[in-house]
This record gives sequence, C-alpha cells and structure tokens, in this order.
Amino acid sequence: MQITIDLPPDLEQDLIRQAERSNVPLQTLILQALRQIAQPPSVFTAQWSESVLSYQGILDLPPFESYRDELFP
Repeated sequence: MQITIDLPPDLEQDLIRQAERSNVPLQTLILQALRQIAQPPSVFTAQWSESVLSYQGILDLPPFESYRDELFP
C-alpha cells in the first residue's frame, strides 16, 4: 500500500534530522513510529527516573511516617 501525506516543512526537517541521527532511512523511521502507534505494547511498564530512585529526602526533617498517628481516619 502506498499513502501520500503532506508534511509541514518543519516536521519534515525534524524527521530527516532524526533519521540521520538514528542512522536509519527516513521511511524506516516513519514506519517505526506508525507501528508504535498502531500496536501499543500489551503490558505497560513504568520506570522511575534515576533522580527519583536515588532521592534521599531532607535529613533535617522528621520522617513522614512519624506523623501517621496525627492523621485523621
């Protein structure tokens, strides 16, 4: 099947640059994007960023859990 679409010039240039950076043909880049949209993964896995995972908190503050008894039911 062949489909023709008119892209705005800025989007076209962005796609060309991305294809060059990824070292893949423009057609392959577009096909990959379309496949990703058409066939989303069946299982969603979320990953916290490294900055969130490595967060140590503020050492001068008491732990939040120490206030648990004061919370309303």
